[in-house]
Formats: sequence, structure tokens, C-alpha cells
Amino acid sequence: MLLYNCSHLRGLPCSKIDEIPVFIRVEKGSSVPISRQIADQITALCLSGTLKPNDQLPSVRQLARELAVNQNTILRVYERLSGEGLLDMRHGEGTFVAARPPKWRLQTQQRRFAEEFQELARRGLQLGLEGEELHELVAQAIARANEAAAAVAAGKQ
Repeated sequence: MLLYNCSHLRGLPCSKIDEIPVFIRVEKGSSVPISRQIADQITALCLSGTLKPNDQLPSVRQLARELAVNQNTILRVYERLSGEGLLDMRHGEGTFVAARPPKWRLQTQQRRFAEEFQELARRGLQLGLEGEELHELVAQAIARANEAAAAVAAGKQ
């Protein structure tokens, strides 16, 4: 589903997150709760710089409709990320990326990623994959992620 990113990716001024699609995917059959999937993806967009400080996010209703999830799910995500200092919910105005997102958040996300990656590597070794095969799988995953990011930056869907 789509979340829209500002035009700063095209060098234009921006204030609303409504011009370039940034993909947020919800896997409803996943063991990861939908709210965590959404929160993790919004967090990653903020920490990577794809979403800039003061960028406006879609309304709760709009994002819930686009992702086909309950509005309360989106509201809980926005409230949680606001409580963590990543988002700023302004009554009557909307939800925005915090002007000064907390730096500890990036460290936490990087640590979580390292733990998840370590678990994947362990599982790969248990399946009989060699170190070189694991490196190749990682290289392929990075290449696909870079291609997807380039397509988003170019405004493609």
C-alpha cells in the first residue's frame, strides 16, 4: 500500500506527504502484528531520511483506508511513535515527523536489525548453507532493496 512522500526527493519544497509514493506493506498473514509492521516501516522511513522532520503523514483515516486496516490500528501506531518522540501529533493539524527525532531510536533499530540478522544467519547455517552462500543471499537482498529504493525515488510504482 502507499504512503506518500514529500517532493524534496525531486528537489522541490514540501510540507505534505502527498506527492511521491513510498510503499508500506502489510502482510496480514504474518506472525508480526500489523501495528508493529506499520510502526517499523514508518520508523525506518524516518530514520533513513526518506521522511524528513516536519513532513506530514496521512491522516489516520486515509492511511487506514489505503492499508485496509482498522483506523484504531493506525491511531495506536501514531500515538506510540509520538510517545517515543518520533512523530508529533498536532491537534487539528495532523501528524508530522518530529522536528528532532530521538537519536537513541536509530541505535535501537540498528541493534534490533543486528539481532534479527544474526538469527537469520544462524537459521541459514542450520539449513546447511555455507558462509559464501549466505553472503550471496545478502548481496542479492541488498541489490533488490537498492532497486526498489531507486524506483521509489524516481517516482515509479
